[in-house]
Amino acid sequence: MRLLNARTFQLVEFVGNPPPYAILSHTWSTQEVSFQAILSGGAYYMRGFWKIHGCCEKALEDNLEYVWVDTCCIDKSSPAELSEAINSMFEWYKNAHVCYVYLEDVDVEFPRWYTRGWTLQELLAPSNVVFYNTRWDRIGTKRQLLREISDITKIDEMNLIEFGIRPTSVGQKMSWAANRTTTRPEDMAYCLLGLFGVHLPLLYGEGRNAFRRLQEEIIKCSTDMSIFIWKDGDTRLVAQGNWGVLATSPGCFTTPFV
Repeated sequence: MRLLNARTFQLVEFVGNPPPYAILSHTWSTQEVSFQAILSGGAYYMRGFWKIHGCCEKALEDNLEYVWVDTCCIDKSSPAELSEAINSMFEWYKNAHVCYVYLEDVDVEFPRWYTRGWTLQELLAPSNVVFYNTRWDRIGTKRQLLREISDITKIDEMNLIEFGIRPTSVGQKMSWAANRTTTRPEDMAYCLLGLFGVHLPLLYGEGRNAFRRLQEEIIKCSTDMSIFIWKDGDTRLVAQGNWGVLATSPGCFTTPFV
């Protein structure tokens, strides 16, 4: 695992158990700081560095020397590293000492953070989640905002507090992602790997077939039949893809049947 030193802004590799770390949850914008930008020293002049700087400041206030940020702690030019990171990401968020949620548009009724596919696991995996606005002013913790978050996400409070303790059907979990989106179609499947405890090799370019592969992997390790209870409003996709008993996207589970 690669972490960013919160004092020096240097990347450090850890084999085995990493030291305690904070982790950032956010939505991507313009001029995000990449792995290459950190190495070259150009990160300081990028718009996205303010977000990382604030994350590091909060970590130091919490007596944490390291942070993990998806934009700069993964070398996305390496397919092997990217695949390993995406398949490990749920655990990385789960094992973080604290997760800082950075809301750039908290002034709107439904911040964009609640609409993105990747942020679903970032909400559920860590137990200690703290929300901040664009000025890094504290809004509250996940527990303090529990009812509001549940109303927005349609996720029951028990799963928000401690995901995985209460038995939850596959169909119910899929419904949580039904109204979320990702930039790349494959990521709508890849962002759900951790929620179902499965792993997949990444095949960018496969499009919606990634969601078919996700369902096939879930079926291999689960007897939950709710994965077959779905409804697709776009009959053209079903006809063209010959999907049969498998859904075309999480959107097919908009109504949790089970």
